[in-house]
Amino acid sequence: MDERKLFAHELEARLDELLLLSLRQRSAEEPAALLEALPRQMQERVLHWAGVAAQTSDDLGWLIVSLAATRAASLGENFDDWVRAGLDAYDRSGLAATRKALNEFAETHRNREQRSQGGVSFAAIEGRLSRFLHALDGRPLKLVSGKTAWTDTETLWLPERLDVAPDATANRLLYKAMAALLWAQTRFGTFNLDPEAELELWSDRGRGLAWFALFEAMRLEACIALELPGLALDIARLRGPWPADLAAAAAKLARPEATVADSLACMAERRRVGAGDTPNFPHVGALDPVAARRVRAARITREMAIVRRALNVLRGTGPNGAAADKSDYPPLAAESETQVVDPQFDLLSLPPPAREAAKSLMQDFGEIPPEALHPAGPGAWQPVDAVDTPITASCTTPPDAFYDEWDYRRAAWRHDWCHLYEMEAPAGDHGWVDEVRRRHAHLIRSIRRRFEALRGEDKPQRRQFDGEEIDLDAQVEARADRKSGAEPSSRLFIHRRRVERSLAVMFMVDMSGSTKGWVNDAERESLVLLCEAIESLGDSYAIYGFSGWTRTHCDIYRIKRFGDRYDAATRQRIAGIEARDYTRMGVAVRHLSGLLVRQNTRHKLLVTLSDGRPDDYGDEYRGRYGIEDTRRALLEAREKGVRSYCVTIDRHGADYLPQLYGPAHYSVIDDAKKLPQKIAEIYRKLTG
Repeated sequence: MDERKLFAHELEARLDELLLLSLRQRSAEEPAALLEALPRQMQERVLHWAGVAAQTSDDLGWLIVSLAATRAASLGENFDDWVRAGLDAYDRSGLAATRKALNEFAETHRNREQRSQGGVSFAAIEGRLSRFLHALDGRPLKLVSGKTAWTDTETLWLPERLDVAPDATANRLLYKAMAALLWAQTRFGTFNLDPEAELELWSDRGRGLAWFALFEAMRLEACIALELPGLALDIARLRGPWPADLAAAAAKLARPEATVADSLACMAERRRVGAGDTPNFPHVGALDPVAARRVRAARITREMAIVRRALNVLRGTGPNGAAADKSDYPPLAAESETQVVDPQFDLLSLPPPAREAAKSLMQDFGEIPPEALHPAGPGAWQPVDAVDTPITASCTTPPDAFYDEWDYRRAAWRHDWCHLYEMEAPAGDHGWVDEVRRRHAHLIRSIRRRFEALRGEDKPQRRQFDGEEIDLDAQVEARADRKSGAEPSSRLFIHRRRVERSLAVMFMVDMSGSTKGWVNDAERESLVLLCEAIESLGDSYAIYGFSGWTRTHCDIYRIKRFGDRYDAATRQRIAGIEARDYTRMGVAVRHLSGLLVRQNTRHKLLVTLSDGRPDDYGDEYRGRYGIEDTRRALLEAREKGVRSYCVTIDRHGADYLPQLYGPAHYSVIDDAKKLPQKIAEIYRKLTG
């Protein structure tokens, strides 16, 4: 690249081309004159981000350029993060929020530069804090950065940077103290009581929450002192003494039997005597009881379902409450007895995911809730977190989940960008599957025979000291060794080892509008043939469809969950698969690979059936943007141990599929009519 600076008239021309300023009757003369003084590398960065922002909105691009002209030099290496902060704000709240976010970022950066160099960033301490939290007792907690320190009982947010203490060592200890107090909130019952009744009595809710957080910090420090006395001493030295007017409350909350009810009582007493602002203790984070209790309630629902499903197995409860086959599930007591499990039953008897769920419930309640000790009803143990009630999504209901999306132009995530709705797939014609089974009866029998050859096959291990068969090759070599005077080998047998399959497969079916007609028919017939064949193998498998309309309505359709049987209801849902909207693929990969990762199998496979590249309404997701987002989602799945494979009937698939899946992880079928015959053979090769 030419290293000379661009002159003002050159910058003006480039900006006009990027932002179409002449059409909007704007002049780039003033920002171009200011940008002229910057180094060429910074000029190119400003132009790059102007183009990225303009792809979202011309007004956004103009705002970025206008402010960058005066701030790029002072921001230096933080310029890219400054722009990303503005783009994230625009995604959430529009142009006014963007200006505010950019100004706040610049002000924060200026303040940091003026402070001492003893500050510590979250990125520098994240790895150490993650290991520290992992070593603590209680449920695993996710650690992320944010504006303030708080927790929703599953995630800990900590400030992006700390400059409060005089040196880096003290700031690192402050991070540790913050994380420890947030962990203690989840461990020692901060959210076991709802403080709303007390908070309603405060004229200033924010001030009431601040006092609640302070009194809880007093109580939790005492709890930490019982388990981690060294850390408690460090925290006490870091904060200094409690104020004299709070000494009585601190003594009350330091008692071993103190609970969150005592903190609320101290809070009420403070309100009665007149509460001013709380003293400033930097290690005391914020509290959001509403958000925390909402997340806690959803988690408890999921965990109780997991424990109850596991208890089905322990009690020998089969589908529909019937006694299970003794060879599958040995019962804990006689079938005629009402089986009640003691709340402190041996957790080691549960499968690992259920064991973790039970521990988490005991952390929340002190014991396993009685309602979790009854069988869940139909279905044996499956380690999934889904709730069994159907969900009907519409634009007026809140999404079931939010997912980040990767924007390659920004080289950054768009946080909570995709709104995902998961719902039960509608039922179709009950006779359609029967007609397909009749029409393809010969092919189904043929596929089953080939699949049955894979089921639990015996793998011969040759040259063993003992075994079920004689290894003739080894015998011949031993005889030859004896005749030649050499020492013969004693490894003369074949031992056959049983190879058990441990596989979970997720079929992700494209239900976009482009599949309407014979492509949709081919997908449905393929799934029927696959289900008929896989049932003979006994592999764990699920089928979900995906479609949607823009980022705010990404739809996932449950056709067959891992715990579902291939019964009449499942066959009707397969028959009901129909073409719908668009193909926003990245969010579907993230959601379904997450369901797949929860399966307790050694191998996990995500198979996509599609007729084209990632696409959505509007121009943004089309082209490279959608491909890069999907590629990123597939890489994330690979890091979690999920293999991915794509079967497509897009004749142009070879142009972009190698970038998404790799050169050996996709198949292009040139005729949709061949899909039902091909898909079973592809599955056999993938899992054989």
